[in-house]
Amino acid sequence: MTQWMTSNRDMTKPNHSNSREPRPTPPLPVQRRMAISIQKSHLSLWALLWTLLLVSPQSTFADQTIGFEQVEPGSFKTLETELGTWTTQAGTTIVDHRHAKTGDQCLRLTGGEQCSVVLTLKTPLQSSSQLSFWAERWTQRSPFAFRIGVENDGRWQEIYNGDRDVRVGRAFLNHIRVPLEATPIKQLRFACSSPNETGVMIDDVRIAQAQPQEISNVEVVPFTLPALVGTAASPLAKLVITTQGNLNPISLTQLNASLIGQEKLSSVELGITGQSDRIRLSMPSTSATITTWNPSIMLQEGENIVWLKGTLRNLTRIDGSVGATLHQIAFSNGEVLPLTASPATQRVGIALRQAGEDGVHTYRIPGLATTNAGTLIGVYDVRRRSGGDLPGDIDVGMSRSTDGGHTWEPMRTIMDMGKDPHWRYDGIGDPAILVDNNTGTIWVAATWSHGNRSWHGSGPGLTPEETGQVMLVRSDDDGVSWSEPINITRQIKKPEWCFILQGPGKGITMRDGTLVFAAQYQDPPDRQRLPHSTIIYSKNHGETWQIGTGAFDDTTEAQVVEVEPGVLMLNCRYNRGDVRVVMTTQDMGQTWHEHPTSRRALIEPRSCMASMIDINQELGTDAGGWLLFSNPNSTSGRNHITIKASRDRGLTWPEQFQLLLDEGNSAGYSCLSMIDEQTVGILYEGSQSHLTFQRISLQSFIGE
Repeated sequence: MTQWMTSNRDMTKPNHSNSREPRPTPPLPVQRRMAISIQKSHLSLWALLWTLLLVSPQSTFADQTIGFEQVEPGSFKTLETELGTWTTQAGTTIVDHRHAKTGDQCLRLTGGEQCSVVLTLKTPLQSSSQLSFWAERWTQRSPFAFRIGVENDGRWQEIYNGDRDVRVGRAFLNHIRVPLEATPIKQLRFACSSPNETGVMIDDVRIAQAQPQEISNVEVVPFTLPALVGTAASPLAKLVITTQGNLNPISLTQLNASLIGQEKLSSVELGITGQSDRIRLSMPSTSATITTWNPSIMLQEGENIVWLKGTLRNLTRIDGSVGATLHQIAFSNGEVLPLTASPATQRVGIALRQAGEDGVHTYRIPGLATTNAGTLIGVYDVRRRSGGDLPGDIDVGMSRSTDGGHTWEPMRTIMDMGKDPHWRYDGIGDPAILVDNNTGTIWVAATWSHGNRSWHGSGPGLTPEETGQVMLVRSDDDGVSWSEPINITRQIKKPEWCFILQGPGKGITMRDGTLVFAAQYQDPPDRQRLPHSTIIYSKNHGETWQIGTGAFDDTTEAQVVEVEPGVLMLNCRYNRGDVRVVMTTQDMGQTWHEHPTSRRALIEPRSCMASMIDINQELGTDAGGWLLFSNPNSTSGRNHITIKASRDRGLTWPEQFQLLLDEGNSAGYSCLSMIDEQTVGILYEGSQSHLTFQRISLQSFIGE
């Protein structure tokens, strides 16, 4: 069943650094949420009396929420909070200081055959209430069980089964609400069974008095997420409906809207984040039709995020957009509200690679180039068994498009170094692609890990048994066929270095015909394996290769452009800050100079690959001297994938020349390539698919 919020977390232990919702103010420009506030009339006398009863000192229980911020982290036997005393009954329960829904800490049941904790309430519940909290499952492996029970006359009675409801996803995906109707209630028990050292995390535990539900606010929320051919459903419009109270739940009973780009859609559906059920809606007969749907979706207390989604047809052209305009909403309590927000439109793209396609667990690390014949070649990691980096069962895959990215040929594997489990399946990955503009030859570079010979396991030396290897393949027929791998490690690696690898992303052909890949190497062990970005280059069309010196300490994945004849700019991932390092060289990397914008102009979420291209260089003509740059435009997480443009060779990146493509959380890597004089292509790790491809008109963000 389709989940309403697409998740890229598909691993044994979630990676919060890449999947956390952004907490600080989002990057500029800040999008205003167009809100429709619902003003309530004054309470009647009876309602006022009822409210006073609920909050008076004689009330059986006060509405309280705890977030585990005021207690010491670590494992515990007993824990005192405002709600009551938590007592570990079986297994290990900890206050986790590394993860949280809000604040810095949460409660974690660590799994095992049986792990349980009992909450003894300070004030027993004497009337109907509701227990709510945010939860996150910490593993995909089976078995997994999560149950909640209440103590009744010395026996435990189960009131909630979360075996299916609590899911792996972005951080704390699941908002759990459990009615507490049996009274009195003195104790609640939370129990989890799962593989050792996994379990479940919970945060913001709340117990609230039962009261009639009311709608307090409705917002039509602007957002930017791509609508993709090949996915089950793409977001078209977003509503946030906020309610108070949990008695007599209200339902959304009617939505009046019109579709934009309806001819591109095959079906439309409606659902709420966190609820597995969704409602398929009948399509209107024409795109101009204003359609009234009767969805009957029950609302829960708090924030209800309602998505109108559509499934795209298999399109022969992916330019354009789809979306919806919401006009009116009605509820089961009789309220009818007009919705006056602007139309919501999303750019169309392609889900080039998704989890599970061709039996592959994860696709990552995009590279993209346009050949002399105009063919698009995309390369990437094919991570067959898990989402982790090398070492592992990883090959380099290739996708090819001869119509500007509108349609793509089936994936092919172009680099596979073996499958022996004794050598960790001889994984090869992190590809970078380069087109020799003079000969038409396409080069792909990747790093081969023979056993554990990658970032942490590679060491000094030159042989595959000692250190990671830089491998190349080439195509001389526009990507139709590919050579056997060519090993250039001995040409470019100093024996004392621990590791060397390319980009990833893409390389360039300089004006004088020199081929250049961005690269990175690690110092010897006695220098703490400190990494440095650099370049590798060939002056004889790939027959032999040379290497530059280190550009800047603690920089890794970089991209390179030629900003002036013979002058290279290296734009680097920086492991010590939320900014990009920018270096230049006039002597093929023998000496480097820090650019005026380095560590100032371009932000990143503390270490993430980015892409940079020179439009003139890509097209081979004078197209105005623009540079394009793409990465997650955020310092809080890998989200807000954005293309930025500079018309002064990278000195400034004005806000008016920036275009947001995907605000969701993802793995964040991207690669740009000019398709023609008016269109840029981008292949990136998106929130809606592992690898997303989009065609973007230059005019849409640089206006020329």
